[in-house]
Amino acid sequence: NEIEVISGLDPLKLSNLHTLELRSNSLKTTAGLDLPKLKNLYLAQNSISHLEGLEDLTQLTTLHLRDNMLESLDGFSESMKALQYLNLRGNAIAQIEEVAKLQKLPMLRALVLLDNPCSDEGEYRLEVLVLLPRLERLDKDFFEEDERLDAEDVRQRRREEELELEKEKEREKELELELEGEETPEVAE
Repeated sequence: NEIEVISGLDPLKLSNLHTLELRSNSLKTTAGLDLPKLKNLYLAQNSISHLEGLEDLTQLTTLHLRDNMLESLDGFSESMKALQYLNLRGNAIAQIEEVAKLQKLPMLRALVLLDNPCSDEGEYRLEVLVLLPRLERLDKDFFEEDERLDAEDVRQRRREEELELEKEKEREKELELELEGEETPEVAE
């Protein structure tokens, strides 16, 4: 197939549709998927470069986006409360920080990120687990207890560093206010 645009999917007529297979087409976006009852969506091997219109997929549990052109993970929605498995293998996600955008998926338990530039980074597994503590599997491998402990240590250390930075900013602000008060000449009466 060479489908380029998803259109004409009437949610009333397709109310019992649970699985949609659009693998190996020419889709550039996920727009047009207004199917609230959909549970499994296979969009691998397209040309998808950005995600949109996913907020209506409230019952989706499995999403395959393997071998597309995603650089960013913008487009996931808090309403996707059922999503448990997400395959993003073979995209163009370069920054591990993009994974933080998946924190809005409370049921996400399995993530595949292999063959993305970010998966070549050192401490890749640890960084993903730091960002997604509820994740059970990354790239088909379950997290070990020692990985979970390391990730919790990193999360705790970063929280402490953030608090220290906030305190430092507050101290600087107080000093500025004090200095401004000293520089203001007193007006003679």
